[in-house]
Amino acid sequence: MSSKPDALANIRIVLCQTSHPGNIGAAARAMKTMGLRDLRLVRPKKFPHAEAEAMASGATDVLAAATVCDTLEEALTGCAFAVGLSARKRELTHELANSRAAAEHAIQLAASQQVALVFGTEMSGLSNDELIRCHQLAMIPANPEYSSLNLAAAVQVMAYELRMAVLGKIATETSTPFPLASHDDVEGFYRHLEAALTHTGFLDPAVPKRLMPRLRRLFTRARLEKEEVNILRGILKSMQPPPRD
Repeated sequence: MSSKPDALANIRIVLCQTSHPGNIGAAARAMKTMGLRDLRLVRPKKFPHAEAEAMASGATDVLAAATVCDTLEEALTGCAFAVGLSARKRELTHELANSRAAAEHAIQLAASQQVALVFGTEMSGLSNDELIRCHQLAMIPANPEYSSLNLAAAVQVMAYELRMAVLGKIATETSTPFPLASHDDVEGFYRHLEAALTHTGFLDPAVPKRLMPRLRRLFTRARLEKEEVNILRGILKSMQPPPRD
C-alpha cells in the first residue's frame, strides 16, 4: 500500500474568515482525532483566542501550529489540488462530488502531493471567488430538508472520510502518472492568460463578463500537469511581443 497514513500529512484544512474562535478550536480537535495536523486560517475574526484553546481540548498543539494567512491564495500555496466544501451547487463552479468520493480522490493525490480542503464562513460558506480557486466542489450528503452543518462538524465528517480512505486501502497509487501543477503555478498561468488575451484584444478589461471564470472552469476540468502549464505559458509567450531593449 503506497498511500500510508502518512498521506494525511499532505492534507491541509483551510478555514476561511471564521467568525467564532470556538469553531477553530473544535476543528483542530476534529482534525487531530483523525490524524490531520496542518491547519491554515484565512483572516480569522478572532485568533488566537481563549475559546479556541478551550474547544481544542487535547489538540492545542494543532491549534498552536496553525498558519494564519491573509488570502486564500496564500493558504493554497504549494498545493496541487484544492477541494471546496459547499452546502449547495453553485453556478459556474467545478465538478461536484460527494464527501466520500472527494476524500478518496484527495488521498490518492496526497500520496505524493499537497492537497487542501477549504471551508467557508459559518454564515455564508465559501464565496464564488473562493470556490473558483478550488479544483473540485464537494458536498456532504446531509438531510436536504436541513443540510446546514456546524463548521467543526463538517471538518469532522471530512476528516473521518479521509482517514477511512487511507485505512480502507482505497488509494494504491497516485491518480496521475505525472505531477499536477501546483496552485501557484496555475494561478500564474491564469494571470499570464489574462494578460495575453487583453493584449490580443480578445478580452476587454472594461467589460470582462465571465470569460476568465469560464476559462478557469475549462482548465480546472483538465487537471493541468506541471509540464502542461509550461507548454501553455510558452504558447502565451509566443503571442506577446518581445520585450524592448
